[in-house]
Amino acid sequence: MTDTHIDREALSVLREVMEEGYPELLDTFLADSEIRLAELQKTADTKALSEVAHSFKGSASNMGAVRLAELCRELESGAKDKSPEEIVKLVAEISVEFAEVRPVYENEKHHAHMH
Repeated sequence: MTDTHIDREALSVLREVMEEGYPELLDTFLADSEIRLAELQKTADTKALSEVAHSFKGSASNMGAVRLAELCRELESGAKDKSPEEIVKLVAEISVEFAEVRPVYENEKHHAHMH
């Protein structure tokens, strides 16, 4: 089920490349995502939405969160054309998706510490 959400391949590459830095990378990603989500939820400014969605997309795709990156891309490109309702809906989807993948990263972090 997680495979539509997360590119496991990308994660194992990251794990190898980052080595000791990997848990910290996961931490940073989770913390940044929380902040970005909060910003998306409280801003109605389409330019700000696009910018936050853009950086969120970048970190999500670096971390192999493919579906999350896709949703952020949709928000980034569509922020100025969508109605406020559509934006709220999309932000909610991003939020749900993050909640979906978050345990995977938490889990990764836990295992990384154990090795």
